[in-house]
Amino acid sequence: MATKAAATGSKRKAAPMGKATSDKSAKKVKTDAPKKKKAAPVESPADSSDDFDGIDDDESDGGAKLEQSPPQKKKYDAKAKADNITGVGKPVITESSKEAHALQKKLARERKAAKPLGDEVQRTKKIWERLRRKSHVPSEERKQLLEELFTIITGRVKDFVLKHDAVRAVQTAIKYSNAAQRKQICTELQGTFSQLAESRYAKFLIAKLVVQKEPEIRDMIIPEFYGRVRRLINHPEASWILDDIYRQVASKEQKAILLREWYGPEFALLERNKNEKPTSDLAAILEESPSKRGPIMKTLCDMINSLVQKKMTGFTMLHDAMLQYFLNIKPGSDEHTAFLDLLRDDESGDLFKNMAFTRSGSRLACLLLAHGSSKDRRNILKVYKDNFVLMSGDANAHMVILTAFDVIDDTKMTSKVIFSELIGDDEEKVAENIIASMNNQYARATLMYPIEGQSKALFLSNMSDDKAILKEVHEIRKTTSKKDDHVRRAELAAVLAPSLLSTIAAAAPTLLADSFGCHIVTEVLLSVEGDKTKALEAVAAVAEGDPTAEPIELDNHVAQQAHVSQTAWGGRALKTLIAGGKYNKQTGKVEQVEPPLKFADALYPVIEDYVVEWATGPSSLVVLALLESPDFSHGKELKATLKKSKKQLQAAATEETAEQKARREAEAAEEDSDKGDKKAKKAKKGGAKPERPVGNSGTRLLLENL
Repeated sequence: MATKAAATGSKRKAAPMGKATSDKSAKKVKTDAPKKKKAAPVESPADSSDDFDGIDDDESDGGAKLEQSPPQKKKYDAKAKADNITGVGKPVITESSKEAHALQKKLARERKAAKPLGDEVQRTKKIWERLRRKSHVPSEERKQLLEELFTIITGRVKDFVLKHDAVRAVQTAIKYSNAAQRKQICTELQGTFSQLAESRYAKFLIAKLVVQKEPEIRDMIIPEFYGRVRRLINHPEASWILDDIYRQVASKEQKAILLREWYGPEFALLERNKNEKPTSDLAAILEESPSKRGPIMKTLCDMINSLVQKKMTGFTMLHDAMLQYFLNIKPGSDEHTAFLDLLRDDESGDLFKNMAFTRSGSRLACLLLAHGSSKDRRNILKVYKDNFVLMSGDANAHMVILTAFDVIDDTKMTSKVIFSELIGDDEEKVAENIIASMNNQYARATLMYPIEGQSKALFLSNMSDDKAILKEVHEIRKTTSKKDDHVRRAELAAVLAPSLLSTIAAAAPTLLADSFGCHIVTEVLLSVEGDKTKALEAVAAVAEGDPTAEPIELDNHVAQQAHVSQTAWGGRALKTLIAGGKYNKQTGKVEQVEPPLKFADALYPVIEDYVVEWATGPSSLVVLALLESPDFSHGKELKATLKKSKKQLQAAATEETAEQKARREAEAAEEDSDKGDKKAKKAKKGGAKPERPVGNSGTRLLLENL
């Protein structure tokens, strides 16, 4: 009879309830066969669950169960019966059950000892138990234990690594081993690495071997994966260790050989010219053999689809293969449409999230944004919701955000989705979030990109790949985006401006404490539109106080920040704001912003009492900028003050500064130490070093103006 569970579509059949019925009633024929005796219930001792030694290795590894003696009839125990009156169903522990349990433990130990290397395995486990507590083992004892461990495993490593309990000891040996010992273990394991990669426990041993990135060991392990990539990348255990090695350890040539196997079985053949350098560039392969395009693209697409359907989307190798596929299909073609449908099938969005954090995956996401329709772009941004803060600080993922800024015409939607996470909706935390972004070069570039674009200050030398991707995106958007780039960036900057200005007003001392913060302050005040009064006043207030005062140690044993006039970046920022614009190298003039900042009038009342110290200090050019500022209303007053202190200015202009003195003493000490050096003698023969000017150059220019 079908049960209720079966009716509801359950795969497992339910046990029949009550008496079974049939259409035909039939009586059972009585026989003289003896009745079957009910098996006595097996009683579990209370202490068996906590005893590790009682577990049989054969049973845990799927071995055959050992035969047990038939259960003996138990004698009636009146005392035990009385003690168990209130505990119906509880196991009754008698002397016989304890003896049986002790016998089981004894048999288990005997079986372990009878196995090959039984005693050695037990000893390695004891050594591992001691070594794994690193902080509790003295170095001398650790050295002795390691020597004993290597004595046991040397020549028998293969026998140990396939045992789940013994392989941990081998991993510990590798952890504390030297290069020669690692090479010895690797040599013994040659020919088994692909098998070890598929093992649930032994795969970690491969990771221990390659973590040092030694070329000799790397070249012994990786070639054993050749010809097996298609199988290993689909294996639940081997796929992760294969991808880790591909991403972190493999050389450029080895990566190419591994990735080529995605293109078809013929690329897995190991016979190739030794002088030939393999390439994984699919475009070059198709150019050389255009007739093979159909099979190669189908095989590659099937491999990609297989991993996507299995939700195994975090592999760098997968992202590299997807990028190669996308670069070799034409936008609008059937292959392009099918590929986009494949990506849309990933409803959880894990594929796009994982792609953003790898180099190839990030580039692919950027290209998909650039080629996509407005609906596609909106759906992609929806996938990344609640992840934009993490993405903005990543070396690869931040490029997805920059591309969204450059290609999406709906700036209202872009700013609502992205800026709400990067900056936040809580006004109290806006300044905190922006300052946190300024401390990361990628997050800083992400936040300031709508204002500065691809300036050298934002895109440092290690971000050259970012410019290449953006150039590629800009070429594509000519046909896929309608809005002018300057208009798009201006609209995004207008959304950012209030938050940035309020942050400067609230945290000017923190921002002006380092060079990047000073750059952000000047760029925001010179580039964005809005009410800048409070921000300018906050920046001017940072210059308050005696610039010559030494930083004091605060109560929490942290040194107070140096005065803004004592730092090169602080003085440069103030000078730029006083000038009221950016210097144009082509015209040789400062391009004034509109409306004028008039920062000189805000700064002078703050530094008026210490203006002579400013004029003779490291930031003397700030005072010079005040005199040269066209909209400065206290010019005559400042000149009069400086003329009264002309002697101090002349002394500062001619005497050696503290920095110049320190540099001269350092050079003299270096010359003394290099007297016996032949290279130094040759340098002296080339001619005497030119004399460096002495005195404050800014103060000299001030005297000329006076």
